[in-house]
Amino acid sequence: MATADVRLTELVACGGCAAKYSASLLQELVSRLPVEADPNLLVGLAPADDAAVYRLDDERALVFTVDFFPPIVDDPADFGAIAATNALNDVFAMGATPLLALSVAAFPESLPGDAAAAVLTGAAAKVREAGAVLAGGHTLRADEPLFGLAVAGTVAPDRIWTAAGARPGDQLYLTKPLGTGILVHGRKEGRVDDATLAIAVRQMTTLNAEAADLLRPLEPHAVTDVTGFGLLGHAYELATRSGARVELDARELPIIPAAISLAGLGVVTGGDRRNREYVGDALTVDGAADIHLALAFDPQTAGGLLVALPLERAVAFEQACVEREILPNRIGSVAEGEGVRLFA
Repeated sequence: MATADVRLTELVACGGCAAKYSASLLQELVSRLPVEADPNLLVGLAPADDAAVYRLDDERALVFTVDFFPPIVDDPADFGAIAATNALNDVFAMGATPLLALSVAAFPESLPGDAAAAVLTGAAAKVREAGAVLAGGHTLRADEPLFGLAVAGTVAPDRIWTAAGARPGDQLYLTKPLGTGILVHGRKEGRVDDATLAIAVRQMTTLNAEAADLLRPLEPHAVTDVTGFGLLGHAYELATRSGARVELDARELPIIPAAISLAGLGVVTGGDRRNREYVGDALTVDGAADIHLALAFDPQTAGGLLVALPLERAVAFEQACVEREILPNRIGSVAEGEGVRLFA
């Protein structure tokens, strides 16, 4: 096989964060694991979050995560960059700064060496952009390609962001538009052209570093990144762990325009059904259209940050976004109660 003939997505059944294990099954699996009692384990499995956090001393905590998946696009360099962005964003979602990354790879032996090298090169560029170092990794042979990173970073122990701190009255923001999962799936069905796919790739290769930089001085109450469980899945986790209700305005959701048309045609990924099963009866739909529901359940790869900010700091965040020429996407608020409400 020549490198130019490689079509990575033809080698796998599904790709990106849509390939994630079902959230419901994952929850059941994790519940069976022993919970470590180490007082220095600040974030572990009780509850789990975007990364684990271990206190080194009074000023530093180690943030560690691992994330990998099958190809979501055909271009090897883009695949490497997307996978790296997705893993690095877990560190940014904890308020931390990435330091070191190791690659986690599995490639068919039939895959041309240039293609495998392009995956690694694309990832290395993103690691450098994040200010970290790609220092090695581990590679296996497998029938289906897989790639991702294990990433370590640092954060002050009293500045860790989790999904568990949202409070009634907080304003909710989403820092990237939705729809990448539907666009990528539409590409596999021949409904999406190169220019439209490029929009999705640009979103999936954008680090959440800038958004995290804007948020650090504002001390958000809760942060998580929106990935394979979709906006509603991650909003449900935020609501559950914070002991509050999440109110989302479907009319304010930022959406890649081309994804709206595809959702109207009924295009969804395999992760859509699993995400709906995960949220289940915790979701109340009040006037929101089926299209908005599909986009809110759409699995995202390297999606944006879902942020809960108190009202007085929310204004400062919006002003900072405008100064950076970033759209401050306020999508709802936090209220007393439980579950998630999607309204229009």
